[in-house]
Amino acid sequence: MKEFFNAFRQKIVDVRPNELGAMWLAFAFNFVILAGYYILRPIREEIGATSGVETLPWMYTATLIGMLIANALFAAIASRTSRRKFLPIAYRFAIANLFIFFILLRFVPSNWQWLLARSFFVWVSVFNLFATTLFWAFMTDLFTAEQGKRLFGFIAIGGSLGAILGPLVPTFLVNRFSTGVFCLMSAALFEIAAQCVRFFPTEFREQHQAVAEKPLGGNIWDSVTHVCRSPYLFALALFIFIYTLTNTWANFQQVELTKALTTKAARTEYFGKLDFSVNTLTVLIQLCLTNRLLKWTGVGFTLVLMPAISGIGFVSIGYAPILAVLAVFQVVRRATGFALLRPAREVLFTVLRREDKYKAKSFIDTFGYRSGDQVGAWSYKGLHELGLNISATSFIAVPLVAGWCALSLWLGKKQQTMARNREQEHQLQAA
Repeated sequence: MKEFFNAFRQKIVDVRPNELGAMWLAFAFNFVILAGYYILRPIREEIGATSGVETLPWMYTATLIGMLIANALFAAIASRTSRRKFLPIAYRFAIANLFIFFILLRFVPSNWQWLLARSFFVWVSVFNLFATTLFWAFMTDLFTAEQGKRLFGFIAIGGSLGAILGPLVPTFLVNRFSTGVFCLMSAALFEIAAQCVRFFPTEFREQHQAVAEKPLGGNIWDSVTHVCRSPYLFALALFIFIYTLTNTWANFQQVELTKALTTKAARTEYFGKLDFSVNTLTVLIQLCLTNRLLKWTGVGFTLVLMPAISGIGFVSIGYAPILAVLAVFQVVRRATGFALLRPAREVLFTVLRREDKYKAKSFIDTFGYRSGDQVGAWSYKGLHELGLNISATSFIAVPLVAGWCALSLWLGKKQQTMARNREQEHQLQAA
């Protein structure tokens, strides 16, 4: 039986015996992070859909401002604190915020609930990126580029399973529990995430341990200056920017088309089912394709699949701007993003210096996302006010996606070169 299990495991993931403990704890870590977020996501999406296209750009602006403040605080803490301390601090800060929302949701007067709802939208939008960014920064610091190609696809499955469980909670319990109770459920999962950092094994990288547990040093501006000076980091930021901009356009199209769903419960249920479909497909892709594609075809080819699918999706919506087509596009696009783009993108960060794996990565993953949201939100609103409909905005997105494909291939090629150079440096040092 043991031999059968080992053979089955090796078909799914190529893991070494000394990596097993770290891989499984990373799997569980990713599970609780995504489960905690996806309990809140359908609620966030319902708030966005209720707010409408006219209000959403202002909410994205508030999110960007919140992200800039959070980035500065994170950089200041990371410069002075070891990773085993600042990661739990971040997750427990989120827990404290969720308890505050729980109290406010119970006692804020009904005529002020609209402001609280939009504040909750902004908070979830800020924190969800930090929750996943910090997790993957931790992973890229612990695992090498070679290990990442073998293990990140399987570790991502843990997050996908959490993302499947998370939306089921509000989908089936939305009529039984309040939003405040869902906040407490997420808080409990984020505490488990903080504990995962504490017990994470590092024996498979003993030579890295002494350096890794030291504070990062530097100052709060390093993340910005390093991105501006490095073509590779700048290209990574541009990649995230285009991804998020096109994602925001698709989300705004979704807001317009879901107006046909007239009740809050119907919209929450729709978004919950959408998330469930996305994450189920994600797991299937991760089990069957992700590790094989990364290992056999490389990072560049795996990255380019996402913009290619996005191009096909926008053309499809251009010809048939209906909710059913958009739902299929959202499921396939987001599943591809989680199953293929995310692990491939994280491999791109494994070749960076340790400081950049946390600071520059945090800036790219958070500011890159939210600036893309910002430009996407206001540009879509502008196109909407010019009288352009869903079909027109879909066709406008196609040339942008073509440039995104070219950028993906360049990043994949550059990562291979940097990984090769780093491996040669390690060999010379060992000699």
